[in-house]
Amino acid sequence: MSDERTSVTLTVNGRKETGYAAPRLLLSDFLRQQLGYTGVHVGCEHGVCGACTVLLDGVPVRSCLMFAVQLDGASVTTIEGVAGQERMHPVQEAFKANHGLQCGFCTPGMVLTAIEFLERNPNPDAEAVREAMSGNLCRCTGYEGIVAAVLDAAVTMKQTEHNDKPNRENDA
Repeated sequence: MSDERTSVTLTVNGRKETGYAAPRLLLSDFLRQQLGYTGVHVGCEHGVCGACTVLLDGVPVRSCLMFAVQLDGASVTTIEGVAGQERMHPVQEAFKANHGLQCGFCTPGMVLTAIEFLERNPNPDAEAVREAMSGNLCRCTGYEGIVAAVLDAAVTMKQTEHNDKPNRENDA
């Protein structure tokens, strides 16, 4: 097996980023060590816990199960890319307001999973939230705050979307 490193360019959180990766370097390690995105947490390294979840072209994936060299040219969103300049993403706000986090280790993966889930399912019930979040493990919260946070974020995101739409009646 070669230790030769290959140039890998990704669009991370909307910015082109380039680093060098050995063929077997995991995406999680590449993002953390080469590019400095330390919000990507590494837990089990087997794809079970969800702490390393990132969005790859908008889809949640376990970055500990992918090699960086596989993703040259791909678009990745990490937790560092979800908040705006002036305020947190509604899912982050809801996690804070509903005590959906404690130690914070699982939170980046939870938040990214919840964002993508709510984009696909803007009107979830508690059972759908539990199912969607079941691939992300948390040792601290007992999940009730997480479910409440996702449900709260769904309401906030719908209100924000509604408020952001132009009023066509006044355009005439």
